[in-house]
Amino acid sequence: MIKLYGFPSTRTTRVAWLLEELEMDWQYHQVDLFQGDHLQPAFIALNANSKVPVLVDEDIVITESAAICQYLAEKYGGDKFLPSIATAESAIYHQWFSFIITELEQPLWTMGKHKFILPIDKRCTDILSTAKWEFEKAIGVAESQLNDSTFLVGEQFTVVDILLTHTLNWANNFEQVLPKKIEAYRLRLLQRPALTRAIEKENNAIK
Repeated sequence: MIKLYGFPSTRTTRVAWLLEELEMDWQYHQVDLFQGDHLQPAFIALNANSKVPVLVDEDIVITESAAICQYLAEKYGGDKFLPSIATAESAIYHQWFSFIITELEQPLWTMGKHKFILPIDKRCTDILSTAKWEFEKAIGVAESQLNDSTFLVGEQFTVVDILLTHTLNWANNFEQVLPKKIEAYRLRLLQRPALTRAIEKENNAIK
């Protein structure tokens, strides 16, 4: 059985969401970040970076949420959640995948690190205004690239929809203003039953 090591309201939710979309049988193992579980030898043996999520699928151990989602979709998704390779849809998919991880998420991650994640003596509040400016620029690009389709890649729900929606939730939690079309997209995707089930499973795993 697949095991997912994580903590609620982190990038773990991306993986839990996809596992529910795939209707797979899986176990959630909470790694309590507040109690320092991620710094214990047993967890470091799974991920030397001491971060969640970690997915264990038999003898395969995978870290990095986007990579985990890609793996799950490739192995268990059949013809769902990923476009056909070497197509125009695949090109759009990979463009969004890269943009979300490298351009859109990073300024939000910078905000989080320098507000509450890094040790106090390592935080630099001066960088927050720059991160906000970077995010506003990136979200404007994202807004311009949305079309009238239901999802990012036409009418097919894919991994990049999970990545974008989760990233937009971060932005909302960090009180960033989202453009009208982007916000409508976020609210629409939040209605997916698989996401509701994933969040419930995460919350029920809290010790």
